[in-house]
Amino acid sequence: MAKKENKYKGYDITTQAIHTGTDYDMETGAVRRPLHMANSFKLPDDLSQVNYSSTDLLMYARNGNPNQHWLEEKIAALHDADDAIVLASGVGALHALFWTLLESGNRVVYPNVSYMAVYRMFHELFNRKFKVDTIMVDMTDLEAVKKAITPGTKLVHIETPDNPTNGITDIAAIAEIAHQNGAVLSVDNTFASPYNQKPLDLGADFVVEAVTKYINGHGDAQGGAIISNDLKTMDRIRYEAQVNVGSVISPFNAWQIFRGSVTFPLRMERINQSAQKIAEWLEKRKNVTFVSYPGLFSHPGHEIAAKQMKNGYGGVIAFGLNADDKTVEHFCAALKVVTFAVSLGHDESLIFPQPSYDERIHLYPEKFRKGFIRFSVGLEDPDDIIQDLDEALTAVGL
Repeated sequence: MAKKENKYKGYDITTQAIHTGTDYDMETGAVRRPLHMANSFKLPDDLSQVNYSSTDLLMYARNGNPNQHWLEEKIAALHDADDAIVLASGVGALHALFWTLLESGNRVVYPNVSYMAVYRMFHELFNRKFKVDTIMVDMTDLEAVKKAITPGTKLVHIETPDNPTNGITDIAAIAEIAHQNGAVLSVDNTFASPYNQKPLDLGADFVVEAVTKYINGHGDAQGGAIISNDLKTMDRIRYEAQVNVGSVISPFNAWQIFRGSVTFPLRMERINQSAQKIAEWLEKRKNVTFVSYPGLFSHPGHEIAAKQMKNGYGGVIAFGLNADDKTVEHFCAALKVVTFAVSLGHDESLIFPQPSYDERIHLYPEKFRKGFIRFSVGLEDPDDIIQDLDEALTAVGL
């Protein structure tokens, strides 16, 4: 698919978020892109050169739609990248990337701490269904990574900060190890967002963003993006995973996320500041057993995070309470400002406990195995959030 030149390349990310992918509506002159809910589009008079599995021509919504394409321009610009593919969800984007890159007999190295869907795909699905050799490793341990990434490894996949413990992986160092062994590197950048971190600049080959989260920012639309400068492989992903598997994003969701992306840098600036303040408060609060936030000097990956996260450390705080699972649940339910729900990156703060009976808890560092909570800081006043946390802790006797 032919890519449009980014007229705003070189401008600040806040300017790019507002202007890239935006233009006047040719029919009405409106200064907002319209929503096109059409399934089908007019075909050319001469059909002899039409490839019905291609994304080069607007013909059917599964092959692409205008709202998707405009959002792709925006996402690529936010990453200073040549191309982006936007699909139906973050997991859809991860699956599309893995599905396209991997074949039976390939070796994949992935983190022992990762998003549940990545764990499911590699621990259960790709190895059992397609005989892909999947190797789990602590990505924060470079010596362990060097042993795991051997010649013949096809893909190395990392998350940084990781979900849910906020572990930090050195992207540039892993990229060097991967490339020395002929592997490609993909990075899930959802926790950081392109406001804080741009993995392609650090040597990654592919980046995945759950644009459901910070880039949308309003908790009302799902989408996922793959970002890369490898145009040949990106075209393969469109052909294999979008058109012929069908994980295309709906026009309405693309339109919603495009709208949310305009304020993304401003929201991230506020979230970075609030999360830092709240993490520092939690670290001093009694009955809080640990706080894992890359912006804290106490975080073991702080120096690496400071090197590769340029504007801040994101909005997710992992912390522990000196409490059993039920007390942790009661604490979350007692909150008034913070919302007791899954997900992250919304305008409202979200909190979710990681119970001690979770099947993957043994893979986390030991301190995360009791009273562990994942907390996504939103746009509320940080002092109101702190007061809410304090009152809820007091209410459950902590």
